[in-house]
Amino acid sequence: MMATTHALFGVVLATATAAVAPEFAPVAFVAGVAGSVFPDFDLYAGHRRTLHYPVYYAVAAVPAVALAAVAPVAETVALALFLAGAAAHSLMDVFGGGLELRPWEAESDRAVYDHFNGRWVAPRRWIRYDGAPEDLLVAGVFAAPAFVAWSGTPRTFVAAVLAVSAAYALARKPLAMLAELLVPRVPPTLRSRLPERFRAADGDAAESPPRVQSGD
Repeated sequence: MMATTHALFGVVLATATAAVAPEFAPVAFVAGVAGSVFPDFDLYAGHRRTLHYPVYYAVAAVPAVALAAVAPVAETVALALFLAGAAAHSLMDVFGGGLELRPWEAESDRAVYDHFNGRWVAPRRWIRYDGAPEDLLVAGVFAAPAFVAWSGTPRTFVAAVLAVSAAYALARKPLAMLAELLVPRVPPTLRSRLPERFRAADGDAAESPPRVQSGD
């Protein structure tokens, strides 16, 4: 899924929190969005493996949410929303496509790395690829409640993120073709720093990472 779709799911979490505890609306908004996009900061360092933890984030989120319910202060609410967003992100990516440059061709068997079981989880492809029409539809569904529940800066943020989602969806396939043209022209020293999906466009993908044992 698009990073923007994940961000908008963070807004959904914040909207639900604000409905129950409106005094925490600002911190919930920031923490929900931050946690929901945080796993994608591994884009240039083992994407969907280094910061994606479909089991551990979820396990950590349960006591964090319980703590926020029992002792609701800004810090506990922020921690709960951050971990819930990160957990949702890691799980949602399983329902999308694989890691290849052209995920609509459905050639990759890697969606998210499961550190607990020491294996890659295969993509379900309910959302065929990031930027697919159905991805944009989900982003729109996530954004809709925010236009009713929020005003001012949060609403503007949601509108901007939705606009970026639409632009990316339109450009997704042309961007893949552009990458295939440009990556071979990148100096080898810089090419090695690109995400694996881009290096694969030049036949220079890194070797598969070693299997991580359960509990790593």
